[in-house]
Amino acid sequence: MKKTFLKVAQDGHFFDKHQNILVAVSGGNDSMALLEYLLATKDSLGLTLGIAHVNHKQRLESDDEEKYLKEFANQHGIPIYIDYYPDAVFSEKKARDFRYRFFENIMQEEAYTGLVTAHHADDQAETILMRFLRGSRMRYLSGIKAVQDFGPGQLIRPLLSFKKSELKASFYFEDASNQEDSYFRNRIRNNYLPQLREENPQFSDYLLDFGQEMTQLFQALQDLTQNLDVNDLSLFRQQSSAVQNFLLQNYLANFPDLQLSKSQFAEVLTVLQTKANYEQKLKDDYFLRKDYQKFTISKIQPKTDDMKEEFVIDSEGIFEFGNCIFSFDKKLAGANQILLVQKNSPILLRYRKNGDRLTLNGIDKKLSRYFIDNKIPAEIRRKTIIIEQKEKIFGLANLATSDLSKSLKDDIMKTKLYIKMKE
Repeated sequence: MKKTFLKVAQDGHFFDKHQNILVAVSGGNDSMALLEYLLATKDSLGLTLGIAHVNHKQRLESDDEEKYLKEFANQHGIPIYIDYYPDAVFSEKKARDFRYRFFENIMQEEAYTGLVTAHHADDQAETILMRFLRGSRMRYLSGIKAVQDFGPGQLIRPLLSFKKSELKASFYFEDASNQEDSYFRNRIRNNYLPQLREENPQFSDYLLDFGQEMTQLFQALQDLTQNLDVNDLSLFRQQSSAVQNFLLQNYLANFPDLQLSKSQFAEVLTVLQTKANYEQKLKDDYFLRKDYQKFTISKIQPKTDDMKEEFVIDSEGIFEFGNCIFSFDKKLAGANQILLVQKNSPILLRYRKNGDRLTLNGIDKKLSRYFIDNKIPAEIRRKTIIIEQKEKIFGLANLATSDLSKSLKDDIMKTKLYIKMKE
């Protein structure tokens, strides 16, 4: 079996990029078998191992498992890292999130580039059926990836081609909670899959084949659309609705912790197909931002809290405000814009507010209408700096010069305000 594992690991190139790997070990049969296989093949694979274990404190055997793993690690000269689940009330999701945060922290602190887990073919079949029953989108029915980005490196699952019955550890602890039907995965494993296999003995294999076909399908679609800039709305809208659907799904895969429901996904797709400038919080601090040409999804929440609300220039000099540098009555090299302003009146720099108006080419219009007419992106609108004197708008930094400024051309009391974008 260890020879088979070595061949699978080499053929799959699972560890080609790695020297130091962290092995997630619970103490059960699967993870102990994985640990034994890695110990037997580490020299051939050029690997140095570390063990990560979380004591959930949920069973009487939990401390015995920890003690055994410490002794095992010491016997084999392997560093071991242990943490303890802190909540008295156990939750599958919270426990999983806690484990993976712990694993990621150890990887960062101890310079491990790979986290290796013992997920196998039976886990894969269970996962696909679980996702199907939960109504997951089609791309997630491909199941668990053998290798994916994680923390400072990769998450590697080298046992996905092995069935649980093939994994034999020389010593392990049996977790009695695996038989409890209070957990969804246990019901899948102990009840649903056995019943479905009565109808079709090859049902688990069918699920694995189905997952592989889904993987190949989405890989083919990605290859066919890899030269499309999904963020370019003009290109996006030229595609059929089916291709748009795939492109958006593929783009959202860049944000694995952003899980949109089907209705939320449909809403985002509608926004991209119809609305012009748009900004909306999706969930978990993710924001959708859209202008006339592009759209982005990011986890950076728009804020103005860190911006000074306004700044007054009342003397000669060079000043910074927002994303611009201003020079009052002194020439500024590389200026992007020069406004004529009144020399003896203070200048107010601020951000836009409701009711702002400016006069351009003899037409007085709302600032909001100016933005719409000129298709100014929402992010630029938010950061636009208003230049005001005597409660009148003389210009928009690096965007527009109002008629009020132009009218000062022959005024002996005028001076110049130089404006330059920060690099």
